Amino acid sequence: MMVHFPVAALIGLIGTDAAYVHGGDPFWARAGLWLAGVGALGGWVASLVGVVDLLSVARVRRMISAWTHALIAVMMLSLATLNWALRLGAQPGELVWPWGMGLSLLTAGFIALAAWLGGQLVYEHTVGVNTGD
Repeated sequence: MMVHFPVAALIGLIGTDAAYVHGGDPFWARAGLWLAGVGALGGWVASLVGVVDLLSVARVRRMISAWTHALIAVMMLSLATLNWALRLGAQPGELVWPWGMGLSLLTAGFIALAAWLGGQLVYEHTVGVNTGD
């Protein structure tokens, strides 16, 4: 669950950005600020658990897909944090278009890549899965 809530917030951010750009209601800009914060901060907390797995389990440390997943996740969280930081220092909606929306879409692309690699780790390499061995 530590991963799903930040991901949902960052994907939802695209919707709030689109709603703000389409309608101009400052509510959507404020909602986006909160979603950006939840996504960024929650993502960094979840990443701490991932780092513990990566560094403490020898089998996982040897997998290139684990290191690639970690690298992409850090890049994604850096973009999400930048997106949130830009919104924090601005008037509601001031930077939603084009910067906020662009960063939100780019972050979503990195989420998709990290999710695909995470799926490989779980379903192909059984990382975090009790196989009964």
